[in-house]
Amino acid sequence: MMKLDFDERDLRSLRVFCAVAEAGGFAAAEKKLAMSKPSISRHVREVEARLGVRLCERGRSGFRLTPEGEVALDLASAAFQALGRIRPEIDAVHGILSGRLAIGIGEHTLTHPDCKLPEALTEMRRQAPGVEPQILVMTFNELAQSLNEGRVDLVIRGKYTDDRDFFHVPIYREIHRVYVADFVDKSKIPNLPLIYRQHPYVEHAIRTGRYHRGPNAAGLDSVAAMVATGFYQGMLPTHYGDLIKKRFNLNIEESSPVYQHEGCAIFSIARPISQRIKVFLAILRRVHSFRSERSTA
Repeated sequence: MMKLDFDERDLRSLRVFCAVAEAGGFAAAEKKLAMSKPSISRHVREVEARLGVRLCERGRSGFRLTPEGEVALDLASAAFQALGRIRPEIDAVHGILSGRLAIGIGEHTLTHPDCKLPEALTEMRRQAPGVEPQILVMTFNELAQSLNEGRVDLVIRGKYTDDRDFFHVPIYREIHRVYVADFVDKSKIPNLPLIYRQHPYVEHAIRTGRYHRGPNAAGLDSVAAMVATGFYQGMLPTHYGDLIKKRFNLNIEESSPVYQHEGCAIFSIARPISQRIKVFLAILRRVHSFRSERSTA
């Protein structure tokens, strides 16, 4: 039977493999690892020899993980994340908070007047100077995926459904409406396509049959830019719309539906919650003082 007890060199090679897989290839990993391509290749070959399987295909056709490589990446990433929690959790036993606090946020989160993330981070720094915050801006779908995979400790995002895999701490309320350019003739507005982006409210509005799907857009700025042309309608958070409507002559469409939800700090219930996350959640609650109400659409 093959023994798979990894020594220090094996673990280093495994880290190199994970970095290559996450970067999408050997060339892309060179700068990130500060290593030459031959050295990176040697480490990956050593991991493959240790496990007795091929983890990735590389060559003229490009880089691609094998099914075995996908499994190895998932398990190794989870293992390294667990190892990274050992020191901070031991420190917490002695009343010392340390380690990384990775927070995922959506684009333009800080434009919401009731989002007090900077104030919360300032207080966290005062209470736990050994904790290093890391802010990662992601798309709506990336936030949930990163939380599921453990790449972030928590995210700040709207609560659209009662997902049992996540715990939600409400901190502010957000409203979304459909915007149009103010120079568009009112009689033509119903025929304007609704710009599509991957978001629950956009998808719901299209499902109602009231709007027909327009071109794809990634991000609020791209939606706003296309609405400003006068050829499209677009769904935007009203706090963001208020910031740009005068400059780009945008208005809320008169018969626009109103979507609202609670903006929440969200974490996964599938993983043990660390002391630093508990402290930060308590700070978020305190600085926001938000009273939760039932969301409606």
